[in-house]
Amino acid sequence: MATQKTQTNTAPLLIPCSYLTTESNKTGSWRFLRPQYEEKTAPCSAACPAGVDIPRVEMLTAQGLFKEAWETILAENPFPGICGRVCYHPCEQYCNRKEFDEPVAIHTLERFLADTASRYELKPTLEKLPAKRQKLAIIGSGPSGLAAAYFLARLGYQADIFEALTEPGGVLRWGIPVYRLPVDILEKEIVQIQELGVRIRCGKFVSQQFIEELKDTYDGIFLGCGHAQSLPLKIPGDDLHGVEDGLQFLGKIRRGQVPQLHGTAAVIGGGNTAIDTARSAARLGVKVLLIYRRRRQDMPAFDEEVEMAQEEGVEIWELQTPVKIEPKDGDLLVTLQRMRTIEEDSQGRARIQPESNKRQEIRVQHLFKAIGASAAERWYDPPKKGRGVLRLSNCVLVPQSQSAALVYGGDLVANIKSVVHAVASGKQAAVAFDTLFKDGVASIESTLQAEFVGEGPAISMEIHMGGPRSQRNHRTVHYEDLNSDYFRFSPRITEPRLLREERLQSFGEINLKIGASLAIREAERCFNCGICNQCDNCRLFCPDIAVMRDDNPKGRHINYDYCKGCGLCVVECPRNAMTLGEERLCNKS
Repeated sequence: MATQKTQTNTAPLLIPCSYLTTESNKTGSWRFLRPQYEEKTAPCSAACPAGVDIPRVEMLTAQGLFKEAWETILAENPFPGICGRVCYHPCEQYCNRKEFDEPVAIHTLERFLADTASRYELKPTLEKLPAKRQKLAIIGSGPSGLAAAYFLARLGYQADIFEALTEPGGVLRWGIPVYRLPVDILEKEIVQIQELGVRIRCGKFVSQQFIEELKDTYDGIFLGCGHAQSLPLKIPGDDLHGVEDGLQFLGKIRRGQVPQLHGTAAVIGGGNTAIDTARSAARLGVKVLLIYRRRRQDMPAFDEEVEMAQEEGVEIWELQTPVKIEPKDGDLLVTLQRMRTIEEDSQGRARIQPESNKRQEIRVQHLFKAIGASAAERWYDPPKKGRGVLRLSNCVLVPQSQSAALVYGGDLVANIKSVVHAVASGKQAAVAFDTLFKDGVASIESTLQAEFVGEGPAISMEIHMGGPRSQRNHRTVHYEDLNSDYFRFSPRITEPRLLREERLQSFGEINLKIGASLAIREAERCFNCGICNQCDNCRLFCPDIAVMRDDNPKGRHINYDYCKGCGLCVVECPRNAMTLGEERLCNKS
């Protein structure tokens, strides 16, 4: 049977086509709001005492540009390998990602970049200004002295470091155990500073007379002597055999003079030195009791270090303080007074007083005191007041019209005793010297304020040297300023670490390295708050195709002839790297 075919009539599809351009319709004339690219400040950068450009570091790392990311750290901090290991990373506490899932592992990535640079023997390419006639003397080769010399050298000054001990590094070499900071990491970063032209003279005893002699040769002197003298317990038996200083104990171990310990050791104190002493003693095979007069949460030691100490078997006896030490058959009999909390201060730290008739005695074989430290010489400390004394956030400047200016820095002035605060002190001192020589002492405070990262007090050397970062808005980007619809949940990486049993068997480094793939994955978690990472949302969402790509540092620009100010680009920018403001029209007469 024949198949009957049905014929259907299909209407032709007509597509209108214009043979004329619409470019003459300049929709920009409608605009009363004006979008523009304006990079801002990330909260992590503002919280970093060294003011590191963290979102840019993570953006470059995510792109696999490891050398460029490493150099971005070096622009503000000469110690990425050191700080990647020992910094207590306050930046992570302010990471906006914390409001979304977990903060970015910033310190882990910092260490990865430094280790990668070391592995491939990379040499940084950093801006260095032309040589200047002034010379600076640096007293002490600890982190503040090394940082001051580093930044002064980059500003074009000759900086000479004078160190009393046989090797440079200060607390980095003698006060931080090798399981936290291996010696080769320290030495590599010191060599990088020397390659800038910094000269380090070790074995040079520093006296007041020597300082006066330096004033004849140098235009400025930075005193970063640190706190190397431990405070006494001021109780009976403080000077008995078996009672040792925690700092000296750590220094002996770093020199290879490992003491023989046995039985039980008591460590008095709650700071970082006390924790390092306790953990080092545990590695020498003794039971360790950490005795602290306030509560566990009041301890000034970094939380992570306290937690690891407890993992390693250190027992924390809180609200106890020693009142007497006596010899007992070759051991030490320590009388402890029970304390009680009576109130909290404005920072939430306990105010305590003795609890009557509550004492106990413990018998130990070793006792280490680590209740704090002070300058080895009283004259190291900066003057409390005086004519012309300028107290800054991280250093104290004493200008002298007839001789070299003095700047006191590091632990001598810092409220928080940390490596990154010492770096901040050295940087601030370098900027203060530079401003003093160029514009006078009256300009120092205003100069520092103009170079704040966010609201300060951290400052940026890149801003001081007129780099691209100087174009950023100081306003800090908060989580509510971001468009979080473009981000997805992603777990934070866990830094690999030796098992507890492995840690206690040696002084080998605890935290292990991560690979490039893990580093990139973690860096991709960064919101890159306040900076453009070339996501192209602005161009894709623009209804007028007014966002144009080009070769300028931002990678694009807005053609205002056609931008009608709808603000879609600003709303869809995930990172708040754009702003929408009122259009300002000029009346032409």
